[in-house]
Amino acid sequence: MLETGSTGFMLLATSLVMLMTPGLAFFYGGLATRRNILGIMIQSFFSMGWTTVLWVIFGYSLCFSGGAGGVIGNLDKAFLNGVSIDSMYTNGKIPEIVFIAYQMMFAIITPALITGAFVNRVNFKAYFIFLTLWQILVYYPFVHMIWGNGLLAQWGVIDFAGGIVVHATAGFAALASVFYVGARVDKNSTPNSIPLVAIGSGLLWFGWYGFNAGSEVAVDHVTSLAFLNTDIAASFATVAWLIVEWIRERKPKFVGLLTGSIAGLATITPCAGYVPLWASPIIGIVAGIVCYIAVQFKNKMKWDDALDVWGVHGIGGVLGTILLGLFAVKAINPAGADGLLLGGSSFFFKETLAVIGAAIYAFVFTYIVLIIINFITPVKVDEKIEKEGLDLAIHGEKAYDDDRL
Repeated sequence: MLETGSTGFMLLATSLVMLMTPGLAFFYGGLATRRNILGIMIQSFFSMGWTTVLWVIFGYSLCFSGGAGGVIGNLDKAFLNGVSIDSMYTNGKIPEIVFIAYQMMFAIITPALITGAFVNRVNFKAYFIFLTLWQILVYYPFVHMIWGNGLLAQWGVIDFAGGIVVHATAGFAALASVFYVGARVDKNSTPNSIPLVAIGSGLLWFGWYGFNAGSEVAVDHVTSLAFLNTDIAASFATVAWLIVEWIRERKPKFVGLLTGSIAGLATITPCAGYVPLWASPIIGIVAGIVCYIAVQFKNKMKWDDALDVWGVHGIGGVLGTILLGLFAVKAINPAGADGLLLGGSSFFFKETLAVIGAAIYAFVFTYIVLIIINFITPVKVDEKIEKEGLDLAIHGEKAYDDDRL
């Protein structure tokens, strides 16, 4: 029977997750150079439009139809066939229409996360094709396998809000894209607007409550647990990153603080509704330290992941999934499992293997698909365009009118 409270909350959660994509655009737009603000922001906003089109035509069907145990669904619900105003989600508490909208917001932001890695180097036409293929051949299969009662779900793998499905796949796809397109001409570029980064970070943190708490798809004690776990982990990660960087750089950095919050949010995502409150501070501290180290390692290896997508989202997603395998407690969520600390060695192994496998698949597929796209249209812009900036060279616009106050 429809629960008006759960339905109302899920509509709010859907709106919060939708807000995360503009928040990501602001976050990346502030970190980009002045000549590439619009070039990176348009990629997030374009995903809002094009991903919705794909989702309605076949995306939702490929993710959430086709029965148990498969790798990807079928086209039974293409064009939302069979979905009526009276259709209910499987838990019987909210309309299926609301669930469709909620999951669509996840599909929108996931590939947009990747774009921060190759800022100011990729042709928009190539990104259009990449967005389409990556959704179909990476995102949809992992949604179906884990959240659509597919192969990994049947094996016992769980992921509360997207450590595997969203962050590990996007983060390692980002690293593959960096390896393919190579380094920027000007690698010493600095953020054009730290206040814009702060606005984006705040919107992401705010929206993450819908991202994580909404993943219970109802209003109950697990929803509340996921909400508070999210905030605690993010806060501890923020402080941990700030302190580690402060010790190393001798100054407390605002961009580092903001980046640490995102690392904590990404890392708690797979765990939020499955681990007890006492675990979230530990997860946050580990996230802040490990993701900071990952970013420093990336810099040492000279991998030009411009906005640290791999170090924050890729490593955060992998780390969070492994920590889920360690800290999960079935007593607080019967849909979960007992982690390694409670004797769940098999569950820990499955979570670890699943997230590593997802990361490898996303990396390899992304590299291959970029090679294929390059036969259709050049993936990387030439040096002249890169120096001019994508805003003017490709989009014919500027973020700021330099001739006016």
